[in-house]
Amino acid sequence: MKKFATAIAISVLLVLAVEVHAQNLGRPRVIKKNEEVAPKPVGPPPPLVVEDDQVLKIETNLVTLPVSVLDERGRFISDLNPDDFEIYEDGLKQDIEYFRSVEQPFTVVLLLDLSPSTKYKISEIQDAAISFVEQLRSEDQVIVVTFSKDIQVVSKQKSNYHKFRSGIREAKFGDGTSIYNAVDFAMRDLLKNIEGRKALVIFSDGVDTSSRGATYNGTVREAEELDSLIYPVWYNTFQEGKAMKNSAGGIVYPVGASPEENKRGRDYLRELTEFAGGKLFEANSAENLDLAFRSIAEELRKQYSLGYYPKVEGHQGQRRRINVRVRRPALTVRAKSSYIVNF
Repeated sequence: MKKFATAIAISVLLVLAVEVHAQNLGRPRVIKKNEEVAPKPVGPPPPLVVEDDQVLKIETNLVTLPVSVLDERGRFISDLNPDDFEIYEDGLKQDIEYFRSVEQPFTVVLLLDLSPSTKYKISEIQDAAISFVEQLRSEDQVIVVTFSKDIQVVSKQKSNYHKFRSGIREAKFGDGTSIYNAVDFAMRDLLKNIEGRKALVIFSDGVDTSSRGATYNGTVREAEELDSLIYPVWYNTFQEGKAMKNSAGGIVYPVGASPEENKRGRDYLRELTEFAGGKLFEANSAENLDLAFRSIAEELRKQYSLGYYPKVEGHQGQRRRINVRVRRPALTVRAKSSYIVNF
């Protein structure tokens, strides 16, 4: 009789356990052993991994966004709270489940174009890169990558400033321009392995002549899936004097030097910012660049981080449109405008 009663009790407990598990399938959570489960997540749950048998981390469909809010003079607005924001996905308003606004250090990947088309701008590009690093604080990290046809990582830290500076100055020109390969490398091999706040800053005219494998559209799509912002600094390298007459009397340009290729390069850099978030700057003057660098550094350090669980479940590979708004007037919001479902 006791065995029968025990069997009945175990069966009841199993049924209750199954019911509780079914009720909890709606949203995965982070569960720490020997701790109570908080009613709301305190941060974006990370991918599935077990560390030292202490913390079970569960894959989640929480969408997180880095968001910058600026006034009419381009100054960061730092006193907003969750109620000041609205997030819409495909036109449907979402509930903000995660919010963070603290000043934090960041990591930036600097991508420097050392191709033939930028050769007469090299001093400006080197000065601009060094000037940007001077805006960073000791706790910020920087990775410098140069590219022409080939890609080279110049430096992965700035603890020795003189070595870092000389590395930029001594970087060598090469043939060809593989900006698509360089952007792909920066996103796949560098940024995706970096935790916390991060960004890609590109100094280039955006013209590609020698990439193999990576493409214009492919890297733009990667930027849409990237969890960091992109800030290109565009150099207008077009020179009318490079035009030549062919045997038929028509005007021809060397590879990568035509007005059409120049425009396509600028369009490429602009599209990266549209899909990843960020802003395109034009290198019209040293004063403008210095202001741009200060703005980028402040944005990265003081971004808001917002998160939500989509109310309508998407399917793998689907593009979702995002619109982030603030309730206060005369403010500019800088955030991603879309993402690709990959959970």
